[in-house]
Amino acid sequence: MSKTKEIGANHYEILFIVPNNFTEEEAKKISENTEEMIKKAGGEISYQEYWGKKKLAYEIKSFNHGYYNLFEFDLEGEKLAELDRKLKLSSDILRHQIINRKKRSQKEIEEEKNRQEKSAKKDKEEEEKTDKKEKVVEKKEESEKKEEKKEEKKEEKKEEKKEEKKEDLKDLDEKLEGILDSSDLL
Repeated sequence: MSKTKEIGANHYEILFIVPNNFTEEEAKKISENTEEMIKKAGGEISYQEYWGKKKLAYEIKSFNHGYYNLFEFDLEGEKLAELDRKLKLSSDILRHQIINRKKRSQKEIEEEKNRQEKSAKKDKEEEEKTDKKEKVVEKKEESEKKEEKKEEKKEEKKEEKKEEKKEDLKDLDEKLEGILDSSDLL
């Protein structure tokens, strides 16, 4: 039996970044224009999410920040190349990526979001615990350094006292020698 591919719409996900030289309102307008572009190509958007302004992982075309947008949509395969070409030519979109995606229900999307939020929360808690542990270690090291300094000062004081005692003993010895050497003694 031969395998044949179904003709019709496939499900895709697009993530695109609008540069931060636009205001947030302008970025949302560009997002709406991109949505219209998908609809004009014959696509049907099933899910969209605006992530807002975020720092880019690396500089792109002299930009360090951008407005992130995510759409899931159905579109026929042959029309995808044309949409991709239009997005590449658009000066309003800094970068975009389109991937094939398994179609998900709204419930699946919500469950995935909840998992991601829980994971992010757990990661943040672990990071906070690590930070607290590091602070405890730093405080312990600081207190140990202070104790070492105190001990060093005590040792220095002991040495100073020993030196003073030695000098006092030298003075006493000199005085005794002077007394013993004197001719007044019998």
